[in-house]
Amino acid sequence: MVRKLHAALVAATLASGIGLIATPAQANEIQGTWQRADTGASRVRFSKCGDASCGSIIWLKDTAGAAKIGQRVFFDMKPNGEGRWVGKAFNPEDGKTYSGKVMINGKQMITEGCALAGMVCRTVNWVRLD
Repeated sequence: MVRKLHAALVAATLASGIGLIATPAQANEIQGTWQRADTGASRVRFSKCGDASCGSIIWLKDTAGAAKIGQRVFFDMKPNGEGRWVGKAFNPEDGKTYSGKVMINGKQMITEGCALAGMVCRTVNWVRLD
């Protein structure tokens, strides 16, 4: 009985330790579902696409605008340091594609799209939902 209890405690300790080890790597990972923090007006899901990551709109509060569910708005996003990605960002409002950066810190993500060699940039804050 004591031996079974000891084995169960060891297994539980190892399982919780593995979870703790995996958390920091997952905390700054781009894959998952993100919602705009300022308005909550849209949700984007990032997933692998080839050797990069892409983000597509999966939910919109208002479907009357230029953005459409299923539309890819981030593509060719590749790691560029801890919690950072670079690639392209598509803006459905003006129909243009910009150079894009993503910075992730835990459940917070900041996306930045720039034009004119980085002279004009726009940032959006997001919150991880899963």
